[in-house]
This record gives sequence, C-alpha cells and structure tokens, in this order.
Amino acid sequence: MEQEDFSNVSLRKGRKMDKHRKIVWASLVVVALLIGLTAFSGCKKKSAPAAAPATNKAASMDIMQKTCPVEGNPINKDVFVEYKGKKVYFCCADCKAAFDKDPEKYVAKLPQFK
Repeated sequence: MEQEDFSNVSLRKGRKMDKHRKIVWASLVVVALLIGLTAFSGCKKKSAPAAAPATNKAASMDIMQKTCPVEGNPINKDVFVEYKGKKVYFCCADCKAAFDKDPEKYVAKLPQFK
C-alpha cells in the first residue's frame, strides 16, 4: 500500500492562512485609523452667517460675540444656550456640551458678561 505525501498540502494551507492574516490585520489597521481620525477631528470651522442689524441692547450684546468660547471658531447662530439671561453661541454642538458641563470656565471669554 502506497502512503500519500501530505507535506505540500499543509504548506499550501499555511500560505493561505498567512495571506488571510495579513488581510485581517490590514483591515483592522484601516478601521483603527478611520476611528482615530473621526474621534480627533474636533469642531469644524464654519463661516459665520451674516448678522441682522441690532434693534435693542440685548440683541447688540448677542451680536458682539463672534467666536466660540470653547474652540475659538466662528459661531453658528443656530447653536446657542441661554445662560444667566443671555444667549451664548457656539460653533458646534460638542462645544455647547462642553460649556454646559462647566460654564464658569468659559464666561470670562464672552463679551456678554464683561
């Protein structure tokens, strides 16, 4: 009875596994990079919308604020919070959330409170 030689079969299988592992590792690296870029992208600078003319003192105080107190980017008039009776504007929702956690940390940067 003749015995079959299986040494070539396991060698080919090992090469397939190495190729498969390389593909899996490359995919994991790409996914990790994408997650990292997304997590560290931060707020995006946006152009400030044109401000309407002020008709009273409260409105003119709102318009005085041109930059986000958290990131320093131009404000987005659609993202704001009322704080101590005055509107505070932000560049993005993440900055609004940071302000909500510790408003006193940012109040000194705001013209509304000077």
